[in-house]
Amino acid sequence: MAYWLFKTEPDEFSIDTLRVKNRSCWEGVRNYQARNMMRDEMRLDDLVFIYHSSCKKIGVAGIAKVVRESYPDHFQFDPESDYFDAKSTQDNPRWMMVDIEFVVKFKRVIPLAVLKAMPELENMPLVKRGNRLSIMPVQEPEWQAIMQRAVILD
Repeated sequence: MAYWLFKTEPDEFSIDTLRVKNRSCWEGVRNYQARNMMRDEMRLDDLVFIYHSSCKKIGVAGIAKVVRESYPDHFQFDPESDYFDAKSTQDNPRWMMVDIEFVVKFKRVIPLAVLKAMPELENMPLVKRGNRLSIMPVQEPEWQAIMQRAVILD
């Protein structure tokens, strides 16, 4: 099993949205490096931190798991979608997505400032300057360190 962090803007899609839906596709990834990780490395039952960004309470909000491995992001073929890609074809799709399922919401978001102060996370891409990837791997020791800070909702 591998561990991941998915960034999302909670005004668009939050851990609460996932909690209500229970399962959702993770569409709209338009970065080749993030796409390649989804396509080549993500597997069923991998665990994912849901990270809220561009909001008042930035940080890790909960956990999801991968329940469907990589498949073509159907929004790339829809001219009405914000994620439409005219260069992508059914025979040669450029963009992929996975499906995730809600696991747990944390009682409190683990703030970015707390994450940055944790020595166990000093090499994690999230806490490094200039990292803008929407999807990133999390090493098992990093996952465990963050989980020690988590307070799980009943």
